[in-house]
Amino acid sequence: MSAEQVSSLCEQLVKAVTVIMDPASTQRYRLEALKFCEEFKEKCPICVPCGLKLAEKTQTAIVRHFGMQILEHVVKFRWNNMPRLEKVYLKNNVMGLISSGTQSILEEESHIKDVLSRIVVEMIKREWPQHWPDMLKELDTLSKQGETQTELVMFILLRLAEDVVTFQTLPTQRRRDIQQTLTQNMEKIFCFLLTTLQQNVNKYRRMKTDLAQEPKAQANCRVGIAALNTLAGYIDWVALSHITADNCKLLEMLCLLLNEPELQIGAAECLLIAVSRKGKLEDRKPLMVLFGDVAMHYILSAAQTADGEGLVEKHYVFLKRLCQVLCALGSQLCALLVSDSDVETPANFGKYLDSFLAFTTHPSQFLRSSTQITWGALFRHEVLSRDPLLLAMIPKYLRASMTNLVKVGFPSKTDSPSCEYSRFDFDSDEDFNAFFNSFRAQQGEVMRMACRLDPRTGFQMAGEWLKYQLTAPVDTGPMNSKTGEGLCSIFSPSFVQWDAMTFFSESVISQMFRTLDKDEIPVNDGIDLLQLVLNFETKDPLILSCVLTNVSALFPFVTYRPEYLPQVLSKLFASVTFEVIEESKFVVSVQAPRTRAVKNVRRHACSSIIKMCRDYPQLVLPNFEMLYNHVKQLLSNELLLTQMEKCALMEALVLISNQFKDYERQKVFLEELMAPVAGLWLSPEMQRVLSDPEAFISYVGADNKIADPVLEDPSGLNRSRISFCVYTILGVVKRARWPAATEEAKAGGFLVGYMPSGSPIYRNPCTEQVLKLFDNLLALIRTHNNLYMPEMVARLGETFAKALDMLEVEKNAILGLPQPLLELYDSPVYKTVLERMQGFFCTLYDNCFHILGNAGPSMQQDFYTVEGLATQLLSTAFINLNNIPDYRLRPMLRVFVKPLVLSCPSEHYETLVCPMLGPLFTYLHMRLSQKWQVINQRSMLCEDDAADDNPESQEMLEEQLVRLLTREVMDLITVCCVSKKGVEHNTTAAAVDGDDDEAMATEVTPPASAELTELGKCLMKQEDVCTALLITAYTSLSWKDTLSCQRTTTQLCWPLLKQVLPGNLLPDAVSWFFTSVLKGLQTHGQHDGCMAALVHLAFQIYEALRPRYAELKAVMEQVPGIQRDSLEQFDSKLLNPTLQKVADKRRKDHFKRLITGCIGKPLGEQFRKEVHIRNLPSLFKKVKPSLETDVLENEDGEGLTALFEP
Repeated sequence: MSAEQVSSLCEQLVKAVTVIMDPASTQRYRLEALKFCEEFKEKCPICVPCGLKLAEKTQTAIVRHFGMQILEHVVKFRWNNMPRLEKVYLKNNVMGLISSGTQSILEEESHIKDVLSRIVVEMIKREWPQHWPDMLKELDTLSKQGETQTELVMFILLRLAEDVVTFQTLPTQRRRDIQQTLTQNMEKIFCFLLTTLQQNVNKYRRMKTDLAQEPKAQANCRVGIAALNTLAGYIDWVALSHITADNCKLLEMLCLLLNEPELQIGAAECLLIAVSRKGKLEDRKPLMVLFGDVAMHYILSAAQTADGEGLVEKHYVFLKRLCQVLCALGSQLCALLVSDSDVETPANFGKYLDSFLAFTTHPSQFLRSSTQITWGALFRHEVLSRDPLLLAMIPKYLRASMTNLVKVGFPSKTDSPSCEYSRFDFDSDEDFNAFFNSFRAQQGEVMRMACRLDPRTGFQMAGEWLKYQLTAPVDTGPMNSKTGEGLCSIFSPSFVQWDAMTFFSESVISQMFRTLDKDEIPVNDGIDLLQLVLNFETKDPLILSCVLTNVSALFPFVTYRPEYLPQVLSKLFASVTFEVIEESKFVVSVQAPRTRAVKNVRRHACSSIIKMCRDYPQLVLPNFEMLYNHVKQLLSNELLLTQMEKCALMEALVLISNQFKDYERQKVFLEELMAPVAGLWLSPEMQRVLSDPEAFISYVGADNKIADPVLEDPSGLNRSRISFCVYTILGVVKRARWPAATEEAKAGGFLVGYMPSGSPIYRNPCTEQVLKLFDNLLALIRTHNNLYMPEMVARLGETFAKALDMLEVEKNAILGLPQPLLELYDSPVYKTVLERMQGFFCTLYDNCFHILGNAGPSMQQDFYTVEGLATQLLSTAFINLNNIPDYRLRPMLRVFVKPLVLSCPSEHYETLVCPMLGPLFTYLHMRLSQKWQVINQRSMLCEDDAADDNPESQEMLEEQLVRLLTREVMDLITVCCVSKKGVEHNTTAAAVDGDDDEAMATEVTPPASAELTELGKCLMKQEDVCTALLITAYTSLSWKDTLSCQRTTTQLCWPLLKQVLPGNLLPDAVSWFFTSVLKGLQTHGQHDGCMAALVHLAFQIYEALRPRYAELKAVMEQVPGIQRDSLEQFDSKLLNPTLQKVADKRRKDHFKRLITGCIGKPLGEQFRKEVHIRNLPSLFKKVKPSLETDVLENEDGEGLTALFEP
């Protein structure tokens, strides 16, 4: 190798690198240059001298960086084959580069420093400590040369800790060697880091005020920052004793640095990691020093200074870190201060709470939210929750919450100091809105905890705020509502206040009723408030909605004073028919549709009535007649209420009628209530419409062409009549019930006998009415399914060609697109007649299946014994499934099939469930297989040409729907077949030991006792159903849906297969099951959870079936890259029953190594060049032979006796 050769090669490389980095280069030139450089790195024998030449200080930064990349490549990929002298030569030259081969600390580019430290770390990972014992000494010597070298040493130490401990990017034995050696030397390393930090900070402080010394000061500051970053990489995992050594010197230093603007963020970062440490409580006690006077003083003064400097990003980031430090301190305090420990409440606890409250009242919504979890922990704590200082803090915390619940701070607005901060924290108003909603929910939790400790204060504050809002003038703000003048929008100052106050009063009042004894409740105050709310009149829909919530929140007081019930009912009924109509509107012939806010008020009033009747039926019962008359009056005008509102009111009546506790009386009432529905539903015209798809399309107006799709809707009334009937049937089936207490049910005539098992059989007073309407309901379902036939779709009118499509809202929900912020809350909801038609079909379809799903639990044996039920359902609900789209099939499985099956008594399995599920499961398997085949083919084609990137593209929507349908189907099969005993037990165990994430992720084992249910066994007895279930479960493992794969693997596959093991399985079938699992591994191996579950399943199958089926070995032999001798060894141990079984985990690990070739890798790793780091001679001598292998393999027991000989 001559110097000329090196020089000429280097010239070519410099040219190539220049071409690659020059923006003006053509694509072809750049690719050629890149190819040249890559080939050089891979093949050239003189990489080291060329790399060193290019890395010289005289070259440009880009060329030097490339030279060092060459050296890094050599260390990573050629080290194992390099002669020892060449390694030493390279190592010495690299250390030389650190010593004198870089520019000074302030001039050198950061990417050069980074790559240089990487080269050293790569050598350390291969040679230290065994072959390079003096490495730490060499680094120490280098650091004595000056700031430039010290900074590089810091980078090396940090990178080493990250690779070895944080990311663990090297083989186990090397990792262990290095980590143990680091740990042995940790005292020296920590001492070195601290001394470096201290010396450089001291120099920096001395020189920073002297302008002549500015560059020197900056250099020291840089080293200080590097030392803090390196400390942050170690504090996380070293023994706590190093952090608290020398009277917590490190912590003291970090606190001091909080007031040094250039170093404060790094110091806060280190402090945060230290204070967040877990570990033995005993070791953590010294951290309490941070509650001492000195530390507290520094932390608080740093916070005040940073906050006083206005909103500068750097200071704001620092404030966030400090807030996290205080939160972590609170968590440490809660962990250490337990009733039987010797830790006492710190003297500065009050000071701590004050400073913490300062963060809770800061203008930044993000900082406010960061404090909530810690407040919750303090209020819940067994010792601290009794502390007078904390109890005195509750009113202040609640006062702060009153401000924090007000939804202001949208980044696009300027109506609050919070807006400025939000612009740093949130990308958009939608983002902020999502954050604020979860922040508010969290505050609700914490407020309830605070009120558990002091219920009266909260109630008193809620009362004051409510009274204030009731008398405050309405301020609609600049954003006026589009409905009418003087009405609020969701951003109006008045509404925002009402909204916050309502949330506050709801949270604290509900908690007060839970906490105080009955005789301690301030009934008079509560009733006074209720009267004020009932007397308050407003024409503003948004405010009225808040008023209704307050009525509901205060309603429990009525249980003490029932005479107020009629007033409450009147208020709610008045709101059911609420309208915002202005005089000018009467001029227009067509009344504008209601705004969303108005619809919400009406819906709100209805649901308040239902809730009242559900939760306080005894209280409402005496006023039943009044309630009934109210409802009758409202129902008499067909146009006054929407169908949903009518049915909500009827549901409320049904709920109260359950309190009659008299079968005959309730039956008569339900008959009377449903008479109008029965009249309509059973009329000859309706019968014709419901049973003939063509007549149905024409009746609901879907075959028309409409000139004005917004105002003209001639068939609207027909649709609403069908909706009314279906809604009513659903409401009655869902709400009518027999009394819960057996004695009451018996006395009321609901009990008709007992099952063989002794459990009572009840009858539902609605059964007769509902079954009378049942045939037409099934006819409607059949008709609805048949609408999807191509010839029927062709009959839809021009306006309605897409009437059966998904609603936009559904599409957005499936694609996970955020809903736009409702600026539109108050514009009238002008839906086109097409949107109304889509909504009609969608709701009708869902509700029909909700009725069928509720029929079982509601009418029990009366429903399950309907003659020929299975045949009827098969010929209606399950007809024409081929044409029914995925988005309609999903709700059918979820709301109809699943509840029907789950509530079915076992005596009807043979006659009803099996005949229905058999064909259904067979069909679903066929359908899903075809869908996944299309998706897989599509993804193979997509690799050739660029896929459509539009997230709303039809393909993406379809694919996501197939995923959701797959989950629905697998969930249905699992629910039918497997009882999940032991699952809860399993998850809690996992949660307790959850510290070691790695072990957790790879040791997922299915709940040991997942057994088949009675229904599962019944289904598995029928050959065709059994085949469909097994094939679906095992085929689904290689469908590209991780969630479904993991659930199916852990819950379903093994219990199903175990059921058929006693029989004679065909060898081909066994091979197919096993191959399916391996294919699943190929598809999902890159996901830890799936991989662990699939490996476990493959292992179970192989262990259980290999002794009977030699074919499994043949499958194993086809695994890519399998080691035959290792397989033979595994097999012989498995097949030799006399051998002592090796521990389960070791057998499983061995098996996992065998099938590694099948386990799929993430795309990023598939084409990565493997780095091989060789193990060095062991640092630690093995003390004794391992028992398992050596001793126990001596059959005659000589080994055992040898153990005990002196």
